[in-house]
Amino acid sequence: MVTEALTENLRKFVTREMGAAVELAHVSDSDGHAGLTFLFDTRYRESGAPAGSFVLKIPPKGVARRGNTDVYRQAPLMRALYVDGLPVPPVPYASEAEDLFDVPYIVMTRLPGRTFFVWDPHAGFTRTREATEPLWRQCVEVLPRFHQFDWRTKLAGWQDPEPLVEQVSRWRKIYLHAQEPKWIEQAELVESLLLKTMPSDTPIGLYHGDYQPGNILFEGAALSGVIDWEISGIGDVLLDIGWLMMSADQANWVEAWHTIFPPSVAEIRDIYESRMGKCYPAIPWYQAFAGYRLASIGCLNVKLHRTGKRHDPIWESMGLCLSNLFERAREILSAS
Repeated sequence: MVTEALTENLRKFVTREMGAAVELAHVSDSDGHAGLTFLFDTRYRESGAPAGSFVLKIPPKGVARRGNTDVYRQAPLMRALYVDGLPVPPVPYASEAEDLFDVPYIVMTRLPGRTFFVWDPHAGFTRTREATEPLWRQCVEVLPRFHQFDWRTKLAGWQDPEPLVEQVSRWRKIYLHAQEPKWIEQAELVESLLLKTMPSDTPIGLYHGDYQPGNILFEGAALSGVIDWEISGIGDVLLDIGWLMMSADQANWVEAWHTIFPPSVAEIRDIYESRMGKCYPAIPWYQAFAGYRLASIGCLNVKLHRTGKRHDPIWESMGLCLSNLFERAREILSAS
């Protein structure tokens, strides 16, 4: 939410970082679900001509800075990716200091386009198979470029690889928030199957963590950037293709809440493996893990919404699908 204090701090930021000839023109909340993310425009004082459009990301105050609340850690990552020619926003300003916003911050140049929220796209997107399938395919086609990024050299010291078993185990404390006993029963079964069938010798590299068209900008019909790197890390890169396939798999959804015209999961996998130049037998495991993760997140967020602690009606719709997500994950793991 834009406050007077935030607006005043942005004015100070613009003057300090961009010079006295530039001023804040407008600030608004982001239209996504990224938390403390704000859009702002600048202009030249004398002429009134546009001077640039930006995105400000800050963490909530008083919260430990780790994982998705450690906003500043995105700066070296995105700068390294941008220098390597990957489609991410430039980060011209970032600071760990707390003198302006009382917390660290990053400021990105705003890229053209808008994200494609796969369950309920903006009216600017045409809801036809012919229009939407190419958007999904572009997501798959660019993904190997991130997974082949030389993180050891170009992002040295940013983060140590995270063991897969730790990624699986962390979700138990999340799904135990479920208000439906059935969800907990399903989650426990899937967790057990995941741990019993955990793959090894899969590629390690940079992963996004929430890779689907809702975190990708499209200008018209062309991909213009990959955004929202809050939960990125170094680890099993197949986490991303599993998440994308989970999003596309219509078995996870219900009639009232389903993703809009994705390609088949088989086609998504084929495109990815072709671009990576290798087949990965473990991909179905990662798709099942993605469904388990999203359903576990849903167990907590549905509770927060229903109890009024964090109002977000989308989780009422997602709640219709949690049982499906757990069951589909069980089916995939049982068949492997």
